[in-house]
Amino acid sequence: MNIITKIEVQKRNKDRSNIYIDNEYAFSLSNELVYKEGLKTNEKINIEEIKVIAKEDNYLKCKNTALRIVEKSYKSEKELRDKLILKGYENEEIEKSISFLKEYNFISDDNYTRMYVKDKSRIQGKKKIKYDLIKKGISENIIEEEISNIDRDEEREVAYNLAEKKYNTIAKRESDKFKLSQKLYRFLLSKGYDYDTVSYAVKKVTSIDDI
Repeated sequence: MNIITKIEVQKRNKDRSNIYIDNEYAFSLSNELVYKEGLKTNEKINIEEIKVIAKEDNYLKCKNTALRIVEKSYKSEKELRDKLILKGYENEEIEKSISFLKEYNFISDDNYTRMYVKDKSRIQGKKKIKYDLIKKGISENIIEEEISNIDRDEEREVAYNLAEKKYNTIAKRESDKFKLSQKLYRFLLSKGYDYDTVSYAVKKVTSIDDI
């Protein structure tokens, strides 16, 4: 058995403490875990207990990192998992942290998709919204359910407004109506609108019936 000879709060991070065993620095732990485990100086501890404590501490660090990430901006489950992997956390502590956040509704792909669709439908069409959400790891079932709520007339009106703004910009340097309309077509298609919506918006903006 080894003995904890000193527990010292770190100078640079007051939330963590350095643990000394047999008068030598052994590892650092969050103060939360030091308190939770009831660690004290002159207390005997074995290596296996240290491993268990360190594992729990890694989970707490991972969980707190995850919380800080979602505090800055709402994330999909995949986005959060990818960020935690990049920060070097192990799969077990990542999954445990994500389960915690899901349990307390800090992350929810349903809520994320709902907000994303509401926000992006003001500037993008259904195709691009769906494509981007798939890249974020959202299931197609969730995506389809949400984008089906986009009002068809509202989508056409948004496309028209975007086309009008774009028209006012490119009309300053392009006088050929056909070329101008083709640029509008490409612009709106790149925004993820279907052909019918694009055609409606372009014809309304350019006042051309047959393009």
